[in-house]
Amino acid sequence: MAASQAANIVEKVVGHSDNATVTTDVSNYNKGAYGQETGEKIKATTWQGKNSVQIVEMPKPRVVDEGDVIVKVTGSTICGSDLHLYHGVIPQLEKGDVLGHEFCGVVESVGPTVKKVKPGDRVVAAFPIACGECRNCKEQLTSACERTNENSITNAMYGKRTAGMFGYSHFTGGFAGGQAEYVRVPYGDVNLLQLPADVPDEKGLYLSDVLATAYHCVVDTGVKKGDVVAIWGGGPIGQMAVEYSFSQGATRVVLIDGGEGAWRLDFVKSKIPKLETIDFGNLPRGESITSQLKKIVPGGPDVALECAAGEYAKGWAHYFEMLLGMETDTSEILNEMITAVRPFGRIGVTGVYAGYTNHFNIGALMQTGIRFIGNGQAPVQKYWKHLLELIRQQEINPLEMVTHRVSLENMQELYAAFERRDKGMQKVYVQTRFSAPPAEGSPQLTEL
Repeated sequence: MAASQAANIVEKVVGHSDNATVTTDVSNYNKGAYGQETGEKIKATTWQGKNSVQIVEMPKPRVVDEGDVIVKVTGSTICGSDLHLYHGVIPQLEKGDVLGHEFCGVVESVGPTVKKVKPGDRVVAAFPIACGECRNCKEQLTSACERTNENSITNAMYGKRTAGMFGYSHFTGGFAGGQAEYVRVPYGDVNLLQLPADVPDEKGLYLSDVLATAYHCVVDTGVKKGDVVAIWGGGPIGQMAVEYSFSQGATRVVLIDGGEGAWRLDFVKSKIPKLETIDFGNLPRGESITSQLKKIVPGGPDVALECAAGEYAKGWAHYFEMLLGMETDTSEILNEMITAVRPFGRIGVTGVYAGYTNHFNIGALMQTGIRFIGNGQAPVQKYWKHLLELIRQQEINPLEMVTHRVSLENMQELYAAFERRDKGMQKVYVQTRFSAPPAEGSPQLTEL
């Protein structure tokens, strides 16, 4: 929280760059001239401070730039990345910012230059906001778009910027998110994908992030035929990474989780029976994840995938260093991966790491020739048409992740349930007053 406030102050002094070709910092339709002055109010999930969210009423968004599309939201969700915001870990959150980077809905209105989508279309939004015209976008690296995030702190920390992102603080452009009844989508022709009639919202929604993020992790790290893959983190991204690893030709996949998330090992294995698992909270005396992995995979796996993130410390040293602001992320999982994989093995990091970490085992990385790959934020637009076809062909079924359906009005309780890591809650579909009845095979509405 303090770091976020400090970043806000620094950026006010330093100022934005001038690279953006879209109106940024529209994170709350109550501010400025970004909401409609008259007409209906909408409900939106807003950040109110560390560990606090609230549903508030605000004006309905309006078209600001010529390429904008206003979407009436019919489905959104919550994920581990949202908890980083909830905890105040991500810099430059402001009280009242609208959250949510994954959503689908129906096009209500479009700006004058929008050509590909029209009012009435069912669409899903990509979480990274891309212009479609810069060098990175033309190379399909849309999550590194050069024109949708002019934040100077991001550039100072990373030496470059990510694309703008929905509902993910002013650090990523300050765009209001989709845990709301309506949302403004810049460059709608680039950042919206039409959903066909045979793909219900309950499946199409997850093209927004989790399906593409897991797929990018697997293919970017180069999982191939014959590989043995170890995956840290049994949440939805880890679950889909298991599926994609097998589809890419992996012969064995080992999923690692534990503690309050240990139930996810059995949950994912029930969907993918050939999966092998390690519960880090139930290791034999004197064993570590590294030693246990090497027992069941002699020499170590070919590939390790990080689908957990670095916010949660296991040991006291990292716990206190994070508490004191001496690091933003723990290196514990990264070090486990480095020592577990075979020499010249490959590591892909897709879990969110915000800033700096201590005690990183760079010696082992260098000496044993490990290929260490930061997968980056997934360039969703690169993959979503392919993944949509996999859904239509029933080669992947996103509903295997989905355990709950709740209403937008329950978002405060949902964030609290995710914070507690309630047993049995894997992926959630959040409905609005505009949602259709639950599709076949999807959960019924739950009151939290």
